[in-house]
Amino acid sequence: MTDPVYRRVVIKLSGEYLAGQQGFGIDQPTIDRVADDLIAARHLGTEVAVVIGGGNIFRGVEVSSRGVSRTTGDTMGMLATMMNCLALEATIERKGMPARALSAFVMPEISELFTRTAAHKYLAEGRILLLGGGTGNPFFTTDTTAVLRAAEIGAQAVLKATNVDGVYSADPKQDPSATRFDRLTHSQAIEGGYKVMDATAFALARETSLPIIVFSIAEPGSIGAILRGVGHGTIVAG
Repeated sequence: MTDPVYRRVVIKLSGEYLAGQQGFGIDQPTIDRVADDLIAARHLGTEVAVVIGGGNIFRGVEVSSRGVSRTTGDTMGMLATMMNCLALEATIERKGMPARALSAFVMPEISELFTRTAAHKYLAEGRILLLGGGTGNPFFTTDTTAVLRAAEIGAQAVLKATNVDGVYSADPKQDPSATRFDRLTHSQAIEGGYKVMDATAFALARETSLPIIVFSIAEPGSIGAILRGVGHGTIVAG
């Protein structure tokens, strides 16, 4: 078996992806497949932490445009990410792999608080980590959370799992002439305004020298392929 390229990673999953074809909530076949991919990645020998968005349940930006304050809306969105983490934790453990959800919020009846000490402990035990609650602060996306947590726990890369196979000059679903990039620097990603991640996440990755690999989660086994260095994606680094 090929040794993984990275020994510790943070995988950023979109909440919307967990909804599958139903468009809202959690589609069980979809979350089962994601869990299988994460377990396979762990079996390669890579320590895996996961940050999940909450857009399949609640989007704070959208509700704040209808009169709720941005701070309140973002807090509600962060709670939605915890719901996804708990669902994925349960699915992974049902399949026989130990997992642990950690929260940016103090909620002892539901989840342990995220600390670097706890994260290192559970990764060393071989658990898959599910990191919920965003950064614990409004105005920051889960993309930024993924880079922040990766820097905090000493991960070697952030794997951004999307519905396209890399970074394009425009949305390839709307513009067939869009150019796909095999590699970009963090600065090029920021200056190009590419929407696959927000500029704050790219800037933090640049500051902490963290590579970001953008790839499609649609194909089963895509996470493992990226970890083995044979996957199809865009590398944002340097």
